[in-house]
Amino acid sequence: MGFNEKVHAFIAAKFYVHLTEEFGERGKKAFIHATQYYAEQRGRRMAQRAIRDGYDLTYETYLQYGEWVNTQYTIENEVSNQSKIEEISPHYLIHIHRCPWHAQFKEMGLIEAGHEYCEHLDNSICRGFNPYLTYEVDQTLHKSDYCIHRILNTNYKEIPQKPKKAAYLQSFDYHCGHSYWSYAEVTGAIFAEKGEQVNTQVLKDFTDEYGQEMADKLVSYKNTNFNVTNC
Repeated sequence: MGFNEKVHAFIAAKFYVHLTEEFGERGKKAFIHATQYYAEQRGRRMAQRAIRDGYDLTYETYLQYGEWVNTQYTIENEVSNQSKIEEISPHYLIHIHRCPWHAQFKEMGLIEAGHEYCEHLDNSICRGFNPYLTYEVDQTLHKSDYCIHRILNTNYKEIPQKPKKAAYLQSFDYHCGHSYWSYAEVTGAIFAEKGEQVNTQVLKDFTDEYGQEMADKLVSYKNTNFNVTNC
């Protein structure tokens, strides 16, 4: 199977489980904060590449500089991301009808975890990219028939058609490494020794689920600076 979107979701899901089991409401708040921290780092990397390439940090640019596309695994297993643009002016309105992250959280029976993750992820990526863009998530697939994402005041006359820049797409082993180590960094910072115990347990869960080779790859990203672009 290798690294893919569902593996990525598994990591966040396990952090939610262990943080809330160990720390209750404080653990939930830590999970949300870690999700925002992780996502804002992604957005900042996108912004760095866009600035280097001479682009303004508009939402149209944001669409071109995203770091992932559907993997072949999720396409073949019919859980790849599927969305529909419902409106482009005055706001850009997206309904998401299928998502591999939703599929993974659902399979694990973690509806609340999935909802908290998705409610705080994309708006935080956008905030990291440009905090002056307003990205709202009104509902998620975990508790509704579809996600609603709204980007305010785009005022487009036509749908942006430029594809994502292939040179800047990141592999899912990178994304999974980023996810684990950003959650681990926040968890350790907030809860000290007990937080490090959570980090160890999540890594054990990952190893039990996906094997030592994939776990070693995850660990190999420990010293990566995810705040800055690597390409």
